[in-house]
Amino acid sequence: MRALLVVNPAATTTSARVRDVIGTALASDLKLEVATTEYRGHARDLARRAAEGGEIELVVSLGGDGTVNEIVNGLLHHGPDPAALPKLAVVPGGSTNVFARALGLPNDAVEATGALLDALRAGSSRTVGLGLVSGTPGTEDEGVPARWFTFCAGLGFDAGVIGRVEQQRELGKRSTPALYFRQVARQFLADPHRRHGTISVQRPDGEPVSELTTAIVCNTSPWTYIGNRPVYASPEASFDTALDLLGITKMSTVSGARYATQLLRSTPERGPHGKYAVRLHDLTDFTLQSQAPLPFQVDGDHLGLRMSATFTGVRRALRVIV
Repeated sequence: MRALLVVNPAATTTSARVRDVIGTALASDLKLEVATTEYRGHARDLARRAAEGGEIELVVSLGGDGTVNEIVNGLLHHGPDPAALPKLAVVPGGSTNVFARALGLPNDAVEATGALLDALRAGSSRTVGLGLVSGTPGTEDEGVPARWFTFCAGLGFDAGVIGRVEQQRELGKRSTPALYFRQVARQFLADPHRRHGTISVQRPDGEPVSELTTAIVCNTSPWTYIGNRPVYASPEASFDTALDLLGITKMSTVSGARYATQLLRSTPERGPHGKYAVRLHDLTDFTLQSQAPLPFQVDGDHLGLRMSATFTGVRRALRVIV
């Protein structure tokens, strides 16, 4: 099988030596080309060329969730076609690795490489659903390019936390649970919309939902990890269904603490719930509209401020080795 290994040299949990070992191991079973990313968006460009060239059968991501997201967007530049496009394989090298872990892969890069080689030898793969978010027609965001995501997107509070974490990491801080907890507290104190939400959910086949302070869109479960602990915002979300949404209509000090505790204690059977929690399951098409510009994120990548975003849940979008 001809394969392309896309390596992010800035991946936080792998060293140059580990990356060399992984490349050598993969080359023992694959006709392997190796490409190292050099700029933001490079993984997307490499994957797009691999998909358009017609010779590469497998693209392997060695990096974090951001690298995976870029590769997926490159592979699906012309739309999903699981039978014709190169398959995707993931070796986790980032700080959280939500997509890889949600697929059931070990969080250690070397162990995950062994699992990947076993799956390749067994011919084991699955087709997963993905989310697609684009600018909303008739709004100032309609010209925003469409973007695929593998595990989550968010508008409002959670995206604000991610933006703060990215700022700290640019200053040289390590991505740790403690860093996230500090930024959650700072976002809570600074968020002007947490008591009176500005987000509404518009669905073609359902009643609108309004006054959300945050909207978390999940393509799978868990939503994220704090160290080794999985966090379930929408426990029913799955790669085999469309999209799930968790919205919170009010975050006072009391209710905010309650929902934070529920997230920390969440399980595959039970996520956040209560008077101010809105949970929607298996949504194929919907739009988030805000009355004010709010932070927006896709697969843990902060994308600035948005007032609207239109989502599509696409079942059976991409073939993944697992």
